Amino acid sequence: MRCAIATSSRPGVKVTFAPPAGRDHKQAGASSHRDPAMRNLCSRGGVATCPAAEEAELEQEARASDGRRLIADVTGHPDGVSIFLLHGTPGSRNGPKPRSMTLRMQGIKLISYDRAGYGDSDRDPGRKVVDAAADIEAIADQLGIDRFSVVGRSGGGPHALACAARLSHRVDRVAALVSVAPFDANDLDWYGGMTDSNVEEYSRADIDEDAVYRELSRLAERIQEDPEELVRKLRPELSRYDGRIIDDVAMRRMLVATYSEALKAGPWGWIDDVLAFRKHWGFELSEIQVPTLLWHGLDDRFSPPPHTRWLAERIPTSQLELEPAGGHFSAMEVLPEVLSWLSAPADQHVDFYAGDRLARAGV
Repeated sequence: MRCAIATSSRPGVKVTFAPPAGRDHKQAGASSHRDPAMRNLCSRGGVATCPAAEEAELEQEARASDGRRLIADVTGHPDGVSIFLLHGTPGSRNGPKPRSMTLRMQGIKLISYDRAGYGDSDRDPGRKVVDAAADIEAIADQLGIDRFSVVGRSGGGPHALACAARLSHRVDRVAALVSVAPFDANDLDWYGGMTDSNVEEYSRADIDEDAVYRELSRLAERIQEDPEELVRKLRPELSRYDGRIIDDVAMRRMLVATYSEALKAGPWGWIDDVLAFRKHWGFELSEIQVPTLLWHGLDDRFSPPPHTRWLAERIPTSQLELEPAGGHFSAMEVLPEVLSWLSAPADQHVDFYAGDRLARAGV
């Protein structure tokens, strides 16, 4: 295991995030940015210039081994290095990600899909974390992709690690950003430092699964009626770093859109995630043999940093990166650097660095 704490600043790639598909670009407009550094990402020339029109994404449908429908968007370089992006909990394939033109310049083909039960992908009742590996392999087969890398953000983190464990014959590299650890992690206070809302959500799963269904169904219904509901609910629990990100108008709109998309068919993906995280994941971390990046902002109150430290101690091929000037949602800002790390050959050691991005963001 290699551990690093970001403390310095150096030039980096300037990247802007793509608005969710189907939304008017002007509505997500650069002029609405409150934070100067975030505004600069959409106001400078070259890579960081916001295009005047939406960039096309290729929607693909695949079938899981049991016939379930899996929906993915493909963007970036058509012949680039293939990388799967796994969204958080809740989330959908239209979550924040670099623009297609940036991905093209990086030589990356990005595949983001609705995990089971979210957005347009069918539910997989009773699924375990490990089951995501088979779904991703099915999408890769549909797209004719032999080898690929995987990154999971927040609730997508454990599912990315499942790919590292079970798809080593096809996976080159894996990254888990602000992930939680297994529910039965020895010598880890699983709830320590976690927000009250997450403690209530996960502890409820340990006591009464029916209550999980009731509460998340009620919350999902409110979010569908008022897509800003979840963001408002989270706001009082955010660190100052996460607050800066959420208060940015364009980023807030992206999050609202992805939460609404995630829950449009119901709360099933969210429910199944919560239940799966509080049961055995279906694989052992000792199975992981591919290069694995573990990144965490030290001011994360949703998935506390000790979770990632615990994972790093048990994954021998891991590279641990801790960011003092970051929180939970900071994982969205470092994604471009993570993708660069993932695009490197599996047999090549690559140091990860994202300090300059957070420095430009004013943290």
